[in-house]
Amino acid sequence: MSKKADKREVKTVLVVDDDQVHRYMLCSMLKEWGWRCVEADDGTTAVAAVEKNYYDAVLMDVRMAKMDGREAFTRIQAIHSTLPVIIMTAYSSVDDAVEAIQQGAHDYLTKPLDFDRLRLALLRAVDHHQVEKRKEMVGTEHEPLRTSIIGTSPPMLELLEMVSYVAPTEATVLIYGESGTGKELVAEALHNNSERKNGPFIKVNCAAFAENLLESELFGHEKGAFTGAEKRREGTFVQADGGTLLLDEIGETSKAMQVRLLRVLQEQEFQRVGGEENIRVDVRIIAATNRNLEEEVAQGYFREDLFYRLNVVMITVPPLRDRKDDIALLVTHFAEKFTKKNNRVLDGITSDCMELFCQYSWPGNVRELENAVERGIILMRGTELTEKSLPLALQNQERRSALLDENKPVSLLESEKQLVYKTLAETEGNKSKAARILGITRKTLQNKLNRYNKK
Repeated sequence: MSKKADKREVKTVLVVDDDQVHRYMLCSMLKEWGWRCVEADDGTTAVAAVEKNYYDAVLMDVRMAKMDGREAFTRIQAIHSTLPVIIMTAYSSVDDAVEAIQQGAHDYLTKPLDFDRLRLALLRAVDHHQVEKRKEMVGTEHEPLRTSIIGTSPPMLELLEMVSYVAPTEATVLIYGESGTGKELVAEALHNNSERKNGPFIKVNCAAFAENLLESELFGHEKGAFTGAEKRREGTFVQADGGTLLLDEIGETSKAMQVRLLRVLQEQEFQRVGGEENIRVDVRIIAATNRNLEEEVAQGYFREDLFYRLNVVMITVPPLRDRKDDIALLVTHFAEKFTKKNNRVLDGITSDCMELFCQYSWPGNVRELENAVERGIILMRGTELTEKSLPLALQNQERRSALLDENKPVSLLESEKQLVYKTLAETEGNKSKAARILGITRKTLQNKLNRYNKK
């Protein structure tokens, strides 16, 4: 049982419905979930209530006798533009709800209500409300971020602005980006600029564990829960109590694990493997993935309800090819870092060398750039970084381009795939040699091949 203070506050929902029985049922359910409920029997009463009091969300029926939900929503929005309003509607009036969504309503639910969906919608709404309130509060002025993220290009400035809005809230965040873009740095920035910054920041790579081991890693286990469990072990959820837990590569988790994660997100409690005690924790969840989870949901690989709960705020980390203005900054930063690490002397970087860095497409993103600079510093002759000590992939960019069929328009992934396969053919299947030519590690090459085979 957590001994730390629970940062969650009781949230207040305004339930608007002219059906007294339905209002009573909804408020009873909300109270069971730990919410405070205020009732309004029509749109007019709801508008007056919003004028006088603060609410975290509004749950409102569309069809009401005195003032319908659409008109009430319009008036509520004029009073409090960021207050999330969830519309309830019968199937016959779905068009009214869709129209309200188009005008800015947060969500809509059809009757009879799915209570699991209702709960998820409310949780997501109040998290979203926190972010919007933060945007209103800071406006265009905000304190400098505590971050090690490097970049001044427009995409990075936009990302940093989003971090400044989201970090001080308790909103769940889904970070999306290709491998090597720096998703972990964004998660660290969210933690370091939050009220939890003095608490733990725990990272778990979900792809690094088999399912049974991941369950124990996250939730802990009791002594004797399985072979080799010689003593009780606390999982990372307990370790992160009072702080932030990054679930990296969330898209790699099984359906069974996704069910357990959804429960923790909703209840903030869980059981150890082999245990019966309910353990409550106060943890902010940040998830990261290089997969398109919307596509994964459509294909049945990822639970829609978990995606819905995680995707309160999505922060997309741009690939390096879309922020080329930052390459020179990054090269300089990594050159200084690895010069000190390897006790080398660096007087400068030649213009030809920097041009190669800036022209390259960087399929491995910032991680590949960092590896290339480190290799260059280690192999450089003299005190200048020149193109001669760079990976062959950078030196032979014209050759790389010639390997692709430029007469046929293809996606970036397909272009990369063609290049990898042709390089493997030229090296007669020697993966180590192909990886060296491509400027990536053998493990990265194998991961790429595995991904191609799944397509």
